[in-house]
Amino acid sequence: MGEEERLPSHGEEARERILCSPVHWFKMLARELHWSFVFGVVSVYGVSQGLGGALARVGTQFYMKDVQKVQPSEAQVYAGITSLPWIVKPLWGILTDVVPISGYHRRPYFVFAGSLGIISMLFLSLHPGLHIVLALLSLTASSASVAIADVTIDACVAQKSGLHHSLAADMQSLCSLSSSIGALVGFSLSGIFVHLIGPQGAYGLLTIPAGLVFVVGILLKEQRASVSAYEQISQNLANAGKAMWQTLKLPDMWRPCLYMYLSFSLGLNVSEGMFYWVTDSPSGPSFSKQIIGYIMAIGSVGSLLGAILYQYGLKDYPFRDLLFWAQILSCLSGMLDLALVLRWNLWLGVPDFVFMVVDASVSQMIGRFKWMPLLVLSSKMCPPGIEGTFFALLMSIDNAGLLTSSWLGGLLLHVLNVTRTEFGNMWLAILIRNVLRIAPLFLLFLVPRADPTSSILSDDVVNMKEAVEAREQPDDVELVALVDRMDGGS
Repeated sequence: MGEEERLPSHGEEARERILCSPVHWFKMLARELHWSFVFGVVSVYGVSQGLGGALARVGTQFYMKDVQKVQPSEAQVYAGITSLPWIVKPLWGILTDVVPISGYHRRPYFVFAGSLGIISMLFLSLHPGLHIVLALLSLTASSASVAIADVTIDACVAQKSGLHHSLAADMQSLCSLSSSIGALVGFSLSGIFVHLIGPQGAYGLLTIPAGLVFVVGILLKEQRASVSAYEQISQNLANAGKAMWQTLKLPDMWRPCLYMYLSFSLGLNVSEGMFYWVTDSPSGPSFSKQIIGYIMAIGSVGSLLGAILYQYGLKDYPFRDLLFWAQILSCLSGMLDLALVLRWNLWLGVPDFVFMVVDASVSQMIGRFKWMPLLVLSSKMCPPGIEGTFFALLMSIDNAGLLTSSWLGGLLLHVLNVTRTEFGNMWLAILIRNVLRIAPLFLLFLVPRADPTSSILSDDVVNMKEAVEAREQPDDVELVALVDRMDGGS
């Protein structure tokens, strides 16, 4: 009878399985891929990009508004300028692949990225009266720090995926999960930190994620490049550039690339105008820093739900169908901003906070619906032999579209005279943005008629591998053990 009392119930067993499943999965990855690799992914994706990116976004919005006191249109343009390092991601990718420093392909770039982030954030946090030009240079340097670390960890993930084919999907899940959880935590705390210590104090906290990237670079263990690798740098750079250019000239490649650029650039970004209206407009809700952070945190949950829904319900549908409905939903969700600015939500009896939470969640979810098929399409467009560099090129095209969207949105706010104190035409800016979101529907013919399970590469693209000179890759990448001990997972 005593033994029966110690037996767990079915409900307890179910709860234990639910709680322990993620832990077992995490342990499996650490065992199969080595705990050090998991540490590197969580550090860069979760802490640097997720948590740090969330804190940087909220801090920068209030820094531009309260410290630099710029107009909404100027803040929109400045946001585009600081994103420039992400447009040259192929350059960082090529450098990490073919240009070793002191005999290493990965370690020096992590160290450089961490150092650049620490210096730029310290500079911003310690100079209260900084000129806008110097502030932009520091923010751009910080953005470059995150972009370089992103490309370098992507290279490590790609290398591990080549060694452990069966765990490739699990590695992508680890990356996405780390980034989503980090963003959720970051947005939840960002408003509190910005309120307590100010935007520049938040910049000081951002030295911690940058320092962690620096630590990853110090601890990284990789095989030294051979002497011949230095002798082949020029040839490898030329081969990579030639292969990408020859690939982009093919219709199967440039047509989807053109769609991705235009679909992003035509969706004008007027978020800075909305941010100023939400916080400063006499007719707006006048939300505090903490409330802004909470709304963004809940919005990041919507993004995570969007990724989950795509994974389990939409991933097998053709690209054109998904992008068609994603664009339709994007147009409709944009009307929520219009309803908020025109105060229709109050007429319906819906409080501002509740309405903005719904707005942020729906917008983030639909944005993820559109982003996920484009990511899959981009991955299937990469020719053999230059997958990593070409994928970085495709991502830079997307970022160029987002940059164009930000600058055109800033121009629209300027033309409509939306300023720090004048928001009379904010509704018109939102309406124009929503109308332009319809335009990509007429460009869907540029997207291939295929689904994620079929191949979209022609024979000409597949044969591009022969045009790329094979180069030696390190056999393994792992972090040096923090303690001197034997680890069977190495």
